Amino acid sequence: MEFSGENFVVIVVGAGIMGSSAAYQLAKRGQKTLLLEQFDFLHHRGSSHGESRTIRATYPEDYYHPMVLESSLLWEQAQSEIGYKVYFKAHQFDMGPSENRSLRSVIASCRKNSVPHQVLDCRQVLEKYSGRIEIPENWVGVATELGGVIKPTKAVSMFQTLAIKNGAVLRDNTEVKTVLKVKDDVRGGVTVVTSNGEEFWGKNCVVTAGAWVGKLVKKISGLELPIQAVETSVCYWRIKEGDEADYAVGGAFPSFASYGDPHVYGTPSLEYPGLIKIALHRGYPCDPDRRPWGPGPLLDSLKELIQGRFAGRVDSSGPAATQLCMYSMTPDKDFVIDFLGGEFGEDVVVAGGFSGHGFKMAPVVGRILADLVLSGEAQGVELRHFRIARFEENPKGNVKDYEEQVSFSVPPQ
Repeated sequence: MEFSGENFVVIVVGAGIMGSSAAYQLAKRGQKTLLLEQFDFLHHRGSSHGESRTIRATYPEDYYHPMVLESSLLWEQAQSEIGYKVYFKAHQFDMGPSENRSLRSVIASCRKNSVPHQVLDCRQVLEKYSGRIEIPENWVGVATELGGVIKPTKAVSMFQTLAIKNGAVLRDNTEVKTVLKVKDDVRGGVTVVTSNGEEFWGKNCVVTAGAWVGKLVKKISGLELPIQAVETSVCYWRIKEGDEADYAVGGAFPSFASYGDPHVYGTPSLEYPGLIKIALHRGYPCDPDRRPWGPGPLLDSLKELIQGRFAGRVDSSGPAATQLCMYSMTPDKDFVIDFLGGEFGEDVVVAGGFSGHGFKMAPVVGRILADLVLSGEAQGVELRHFRIARFEENPKGNVKDYEEQVSFSVPPQ
């Protein structure tokens, strides 16, 4: 079906999880919406594919907690509309050295936001998780209720299907070359130009181009966003025979994060029987169009952590399977959600730099983007931490008084 030259209320550029969620929200509100993707839908080149993502409300930063809470409700609402599950609930467990400032900030944030939580010493952790998790005597654990696993490719498909059901038009293999301001005081809006010469008019445009957002925004406006694409590896480890059920989703085993060096995250066993996802929160800077496609980071520190934290019940000799993914990192690891400004004013909204922790919040990000393009403001959420201008005020962005949680370096030669 041919749509070139057609007019839309909103054109969304980038059909990963954020763009697909935004298209769903806009179409559900009755807005004529076009969603464009440069590659195949559900491709594996960016940040929205794969088998699992964690959801947690435990953040050192106060401002993410309400966003995660709203997202958990919106995940369930979308599931009810589509008729299948993408969100599998579990508890969340965070652990690390007792003096770790990030973990201490997590505890402080839980208290400030009245999040029910337990701060546990090593003996209490052994008891709570029946010996499945062990921490050193100088560590603490933080147990909270809101955790779990989200199926990412299935979730992107869900939002795209719901967008179509609500009247959105979706086009893949359609690379956007630029976005032009329409210099017509009566009509206004923008023209989205694709690499094959097609043009689409929209009253507004949302740019959610993932690892390519910096490149595209520079083409559109000349603005250089400090967003670095990073290639990261996801590792799955074999649970020792006879212990598989103890680490499976649906039981008492939580999604988890380990603070300090290395920073590690993981999920209960779900997507691959007998395997558990335990991965380093780090990677290598890259050009998304010229990726190295491996090798992943050195795993010595991760192997040591697995051996020490999981009572020898997870084989730490090496991963049974690995997958590659992309992060889009900002200097402060906070999102960019803002109007592009300049000649575009509020006609173009940019969302990117989700820094390896945004997927869980896709439903609320989609809602926020729909609010911004339709009314100029987002209800019930403080967006000052996500402004583009923060990098003009301080190249490092938002100032934080705790350790880096994501690291990236040059890959070994």
